[in-house]
Amino acid sequence: MNKTRSATLALVVSALGVVFGDIGTSPLYSMQSIFALDHGLVETTRDNIYGVVSTIFWALLVIVTIKYVALILRADNGGEGGTLALTALVERSLSSSARRWRLIALMLGAIAASLFYGDSVITPAISVMSAIEGIGVVNPSLEHLVVPLGVAIIVVLFSAQRFGTGTVGRAFGPIMVLWFSILALLGIAQIAQHPGVLFALSPHFALKFILGEPAIAFVAFGSIVLAVTGAEALYADMGHFGKSPIRRAWIFMVFPSLVLNYLGQAALLINTPEAKSNPFFLMAPSWAQLPLVLTATVATVIASQAVISGAFSVSKQAQNLGLLPRLTIRQTSSVERGQIYIPVINWLLFVGVVALLLIFRSSERLATAYGLAVTGTFLMSTCLFLIYARIVRHWAVWKLVLAAVAFGTFEILFFTANAVKLFHGGWIPLTIAIVIVFLMITWRQGMRMLFNRRREITEDWDRFFERVREQRITVLPGTAVYLHLNPDTPPMALETNIRFNKMIHERVIVLSILTTSWPRVSEDQRITVDRESADPNIWWVTARFGFFEFPNLQSIIPGMKEAGLTISEKPYFFTSKMSLVQGESREMSPWRKRIFFFLYRNQAQPLGYFKLPPKRTMAFDSQLTL
Repeated sequence: MNKTRSATLALVVSALGVVFGDIGTSPLYSMQSIFALDHGLVETTRDNIYGVVSTIFWALLVIVTIKYVALILRADNGGEGGTLALTALVERSLSSSARRWRLIALMLGAIAASLFYGDSVITPAISVMSAIEGIGVVNPSLEHLVVPLGVAIIVVLFSAQRFGTGTVGRAFGPIMVLWFSILALLGIAQIAQHPGVLFALSPHFALKFILGEPAIAFVAFGSIVLAVTGAEALYADMGHFGKSPIRRAWIFMVFPSLVLNYLGQAALLINTPEAKSNPFFLMAPSWAQLPLVLTATVATVIASQAVISGAFSVSKQAQNLGLLPRLTIRQTSSVERGQIYIPVINWLLFVGVVALLLIFRSSERLATAYGLAVTGTFLMSTCLFLIYARIVRHWAVWKLVLAAVAFGTFEILFFTANAVKLFHGGWIPLTIAIVIVFLMITWRQGMRMLFNRRREITEDWDRFFERVREQRITVLPGTAVYLHLNPDTPPMALETNIRFNKMIHERVIVLSILTTSWPRVSEDQRITVDRESADPNIWWVTARFGFFEFPNLQSIIPGMKEAGLTISEKPYFFTSKMSLVQGESREMSPWRKRIFFFLYRNQAQPLGYFKLPPKRTMAFDSQLTL
């Protein structure tokens, strides 16, 4: 029992370090953003302060505690979470005839994933800037160092990604335990000076604020949403820690600490309205402000790391679900499969984050660009969950309506309030999301066109076998594995070998790689062998991998043998790559074709992606008009 409790506690602490970094650093800038706005619409009156902190409390309770912790964490796809995992779960649960609903689920998942990228660019920028700005509170003469220090931290953070986060990750949990303890203590110290602020937990003050001053409340909602940013990480990281540790960490530490800190900032603003310039750091006594700045900086780096790691995971899932081309993915840990590094994603995020730092130059200005992507993700996840609840959980209609009203009310208010920011920076994450959705749609449509065109111009197996019998073919010893997407037609590399080299190996395996809607596939279900062939030496094999797995083809050789195949220990692998040429087809516009051609040409090559042995792999090139 003691060992079990220790293991559970370790998972809870680890979850604090990875899952809650983003939402845990929101107190740094949320209240400041609400009351320190340039136009000064939300004045620091007692009613406004109580109304704001009451709204924050109920948003945390409804969106995070009820929606994510209590409900959405139940929607696990083989133990994994995240909007794309939920998309795969919904797709798998729908019948093959429900093509419309499958398409809707896929589009919702693609939009949510795209919005996450927009969030991934802004979160590191606003988190790091909000922490570094604390040096201006300690010593105003150092304010000119805020932007250079922020850029330096971002450079170090993104440069370190290629080394992996395993070693640093073990330290994240204890640091975040310290951070949440500090949040709670700072809040309690201020609440003690104005205990009446506890009454703000009543929904009465939130309703009074919203209904009494709807215009002011609408403006405030654009920044109140900052208090719940990072909520989607609870679901996305479920596969790393499990439901129970995440729920316990939230209920027993994160939620109470956040609420106490927001109440403390409210108490400070009631007693000292001028503290609105930076209420978080001004809660601390002057002697503790510099250590608090250093601790906050570390906490924001952890929050940024969690978002960057999340972007890597989302990219891998999107690729395996056919929404993105093959990416070069490096495993940075031999123990934790979730620790990966994707160079192209890393450096694209880096460029975006540094650009935002240099353009906006303060967390207050960055807050104007923040929120639209987050609220859009909330809405997409709610829609997906309602589809899941109806189709998989068979919820009654009244339950669906109740959930839609409870979550939708907050999320639609948040989204519309942030839509006002569209021309003040909100267009940045939205533009990123639109571009990524466009690339996803272009990639899927282009691959479908390529697949159909390849099938049109390729002879079927009957004609292939007939040509093999007609020609004098040299049979080579050993096993040849041909990678091929469509088992209905012969692989291009095999055709090329027959047509030009007049050779074939004594055993040929036509291997199709499929990515399933499950996160992982058990070994006994990985290999499927079809023995029905006009040539007893040609075998059609399907290898299935989950969307969380890495397709290492050399590792499936034992599974092929167990399935009854006679295969040499060191088989030869054959792949093919097509050079795409602009054709007359009008299914896709010429400029979109050029984009698809660029993506196809620059995707990760099979040799590295499938971990093929270089000395036993041959790639054939051909040309295809599309």
